[in-house]
Amino acid sequence: MSKANPKLIAVGDNCLDVYLTKGFLAVGGNALNVAVQWRRHGLNARYFGAVGQDPEAAITLAAIAAAGLEPGDVEIRPGPSAVTLLADDAGERRFLLESLGVGEDYIPEQRRYDALRNADWVHLGTNASAELVRRLVADDISFSIDLSTRHFALPLEGVPLVFASGPDDPLEPVEPLFAAFSAAGAREVVITCGPRGSYHQLGHTRVAAGAVPVVVLDTCGAGDSFIASFITARVLDGLPPAEALARSAERASETCTHLGGFPQPVQNIPQWLLGKYDGLIRSVEVKSA
Repeated sequence: MSKANPKLIAVGDNCLDVYLTKGFLAVGGNALNVAVQWRRHGLNARYFGAVGQDPEAAITLAAIAAAGLEPGDVEIRPGPSAVTLLADDAGERRFLLESLGVGEDYIPEQRRYDALRNADWVHLGTNASAELVRRLVADDISFSIDLSTRHFALPLEGVPLVFASGPDDPLEPVEPLFAAFSAAGAREVVITCGPRGSYHQLGHTRVAAGAVPVVVLDTCGAGDSFIASFITARVLDGLPPAEALARSAERASETCTHLGGFPQPVQNIPQWLLGKYDGLIRSVEVKSA
């Protein structure tokens, strides 16, 4: 794509990532992280999603504004904002709560959907709406989806580009997963396999790239940085798949060197937020601010 200043829109999830055993929270979510990474690299990016009518929304909207995105693009709906509660047990991340809040099955209102029609590329975050996927395919909109580990929870027939998490174990083949995605109708597929690297398939051609070793501080958002970079490299810059994978691996490794899905001032966990989930976190040693 050689168009000057292409319009990019990420649609879907945002959340507060609350690291209970580390005593801080950060703003994230696949779709929001992708939009922020685009914006950080000077691209014409927007983020469409929803937050609730609660104090959590104020934290999220402030981070969106600080990242250079437009808070007015975010819909405020009755109900709770999305929150993820995490605990770190001997280096293993444990999810105590993954609430999608008012962002569950999010479909942009009509004027925002019209903007999707005029965008050069749209990315749907994890837990996207099946109805929205079908509409984008029917309207011939150029878009991608992050399926994460929910590989076949959404209709994939006619989807231009799919991202998915695959096996870390090098002894576990990726071929059956590629075959299943192809049978489901996905046109182009990227599978990321953690330290094993990443794979791309278009038609009968498959390429791979290794991961980039790095001293890891936090893996949150690394896959989202990979996605944002791959779309930029492959769709906007027209790089061959192997080069796009390699560039994306570099960006993902950079994200592992800071806290949160994108650079931001991490915040202490407010007591009012801990109070909301007291019943869930009693078994966790919450680090004090």
